[in-house]
Amino acid sequence: MRIAVGSDHAGFVLKGEILAMLKEKNIDVIEMGCMNGESCDYPLVAREVCSQITDKKADLGILICGTGLGISIAANKCKGIRAAVCTDCYMAKYTRLHNDANVLCLGGRVIGAGLACEIVRTFLVTSFEGGRHKRRVDQIGEIENS
Repeated sequence: MRIAVGSDHAGFVLKGEILAMLKEKNIDVIEMGCMNGESCDYPLVAREVCSQITDKKADLGILICGTGLGISIAANKCKGIRAAVCTDCYMAKYTRLHNDANVLCLGGRVIGAGLACEIVRTFLVTSFEGGRHKRRVDQIGEIENS
């Protein structure tokens, strides 16, 4: 599994914590976005990470900004991306099971590193359930293509 991870300046510190956890678990990571904590624009980071997924260079993405909201809005503008802001493990599990989310969004200013790493672990180990949920995910794709 290869994960593209990016943040803006508000998510820079949390991105470092998540990268360390992923590397400790020997997960292949593509680091993108803010690389030094200096101000940058989250829509550009979202597009950069999402292109790794749509170009099949990464399986999933993780995006971090101050709240997770702005970067999720930007990510969801990218064709083929289903980005979800998650603030707990239940949300992370069910956005993968039912929505086939391919990008996890987190808020560096609203969630601690310990919980964020648990959310990431849950997101990564959960697979899409399919079934009735596939029909709904396909409907989302139809909306995106109309």
